[in-house]
Amino acid sequence: MARTPRQISETGVYHIILRGINKENIFLDTYDKQKMIKELKRTKEKYKYDIYAYCIMTNHIHLLLKDNQSNMSTAIQSFAVSYSSYFNKKYNRTGHLFQNRFKSKCVESESYLLNVQRYIHKNPEKAGICKMEDYYWSSYKEYIEKSDLIDTKKILSLFSENKKEAIKSFKIFNTKENINSKIDDFSEYEIISKLTDEEAKATIEEYLNIKDITKIKNYNFKIRNEMIRELKGMRGTSNRQLSRIIGIDHKIISKILSEDVSPMG
Repeated sequence: MARTPRQISETGVYHIILRGINKENIFLDTYDKQKMIKELKRTKEKYKYDIYAYCIMTNHIHLLLKDNQSNMSTAIQSFAVSYSSYFNKKYNRTGHLFQNRFKSKCVESESYLLNVQRYIHKNPEKAGICKMEDYYWSSYKEYIEKSDLIDTKKILSLFSENKKEAIKSFKIFNTKENINSKIDDFSEYEIISKLTDEEAKATIEEYLNIKDITKIKNYNFKIRNEMIRELKGMRGTSNRQLSRIIGIDHKIISKILSEDVSPMG
């Protein structure tokens, strides 16, 4: 079956998502994310596109781009191929890394532009990792502090010509929930990220307000089980991952999350 041609944005602005094939993780450590940043900088300079927002998650990346020379697909293919080559060599794997065809959605209005960047920056919150202002691997910090990769002028100008006032309004806008369902219909883009053990550990410790999650295995079994049950349904984690992080057999974790248990483990 022939592929449906991509829609062409009249403004040249697109919301783009690249995800790992079969939703596999494509960023396994800090160096992988740094490599992607380098590739974005390289291709941005080469293909002359603007980046309004980005967010690097564990198994996908969001980009908000302005295609200035009608070469978006070529630019994306360039950094995807380069990153895939790096990743496969580093982790001794072969084959495709990204899902064959990246998703793109046209951004045709300023209101839509503002809502898309907010959606992108809120990804860490949706995944249960941390607040967007605390997440290192997104462009949010470049709007608040100093821009490096991101072209902040366009979006900030929609709030105010005065930069300080614009940043203040930007922060307020991004803390609000999306209201207009027609503008903010991103259901086709919803992806549940798998958290790395390090991300899950930090998230759990913050959620339970404890400094070291491994210590709860030594608690009174009733208190221990109650704390573990609080984690039931946490997005991006599995029972086996909780087992690794806490240091309790995954069968016991599964039992705790399903019913009351007697002292054991």
